[in-house]
Amino acid sequence: MIRILQVFTIMGRGGAESMIMNYYRNMDREKVQFDFLVHRQEEGAFDKEIKSLGGSIYRLSPINPFFPGNYYQELRTFFKEHKEYTVIHSHLNTFTSFVFKIAEEFKIPYRIAHAHTATEKIKFNDIIHPKSAKEALKKSVKFRLKKRIHDHTTHYFSCGEKAGNWLFGTEQPFRIMNNAIDAEKFVYNPEISKKYKKENGLENQLIIGHIGNFTEPKNHTYLLKIFQKIHQKKADCRLVLIGDGPLRKTIESEAKQRSIDDKIHFLGLRSDIANLCQMLDIFVFPSLYEGLPVTLIEAQAAGLKIFASDTITNEVHITDNISFLSIKDDPSVWADKILKNQSYKRTNTFDQIKKHGYDIKSGVKAFEDFYVSLTSN
Repeated sequence: MIRILQVFTIMGRGGAESMIMNYYRNMDREKVQFDFLVHRQEEGAFDKEIKSLGGSIYRLSPINPFFPGNYYQELRTFFKEHKEYTVIHSHLNTFTSFVFKIAEEFKIPYRIAHAHTATEKIKFNDIIHPKSAKEALKKSVKFRLKKRIHDHTTHYFSCGEKAGNWLFGTEQPFRIMNNAIDAEKFVYNPEISKKYKKENGLENQLIIGHIGNFTEPKNHTYLLKIFQKIHQKKADCRLVLIGDGPLRKTIESEAKQRSIDDKIHFLGLRSDIANLCQMLDIFVFPSLYEGLPVTLIEAQAAGLKIFASDTITNEVHITDNISFLSIKDDPSVWADKILKNQSYKRTNTFDQIKKHGYDIKSGVKAFEDFYVSLTSN
């Protein structure tokens, strides 16, 4: 058995974390075992499951990109104590170079960088508006660190073409590791839908749904505006928001200011995403930018009608149920499209998901074999 060191910020219920857990659950763990190096002291949503599957979790301090000296010392201590790793798979995007610099110093031969997102370029307005200045600084750091991604990387993975081209450049070949899911669990089940609607007091309502962390890229403010327009025309509707994050309280406060807070269900972090997707009627995803979001694969696997921003890569277009709209448009444009398409027949999309390579049970062996091949060379 070989042990692969997966590197994350924290094992919360984000897209990249959910993706790697889908692979982890379905791999032959007598051949390949995952351990996790994270950069937060608090427990992540997947920590208990990781331990139950035989994985170890190691915690370091957050990376300070301006003064990384202390972090480098922590990492050196870690590698001195853990000489069992020959393969490191990093999901830190631009921060990967900090980890790989020391990994190469310790002669760890295989260092896999994995692209998960594609950040927009910095705009002048981001800099002159104080509210956006912090985000602009983050983007600036990311764009600078991108140039160092090749210094210590031996293998390149990405969730899709757009994310890979953004992080690695168009000249660098990379391998696509699909954001695959256990597609069978998401197949539409009207009985589960009925049960969940009843349990959540959502019977006889049009249920608009969104799954994602409460962070700036997810564009929750725009989503509230869309829902407000929908509610003005259709009173018997509800908005279900699944997830958590630093901007949750801000969005809750904004919903109250718009007098729609009593029409919104904040469900927080959930482990029953497949069942919650059965409950939803329409899925809305107006992100500012993404890599290839696993939530849109899940929503399509559940047969949901989806409205997503056209800033998201078209690679996620697997079924005919997804439409792309511009976040530059007035939210009323989205609202009108949603209401026009609220009545449709939910169908079983499993075969389409599998055909496009997004069913985990069909795709896991290729990456299991890849890991094994590295250590058998």
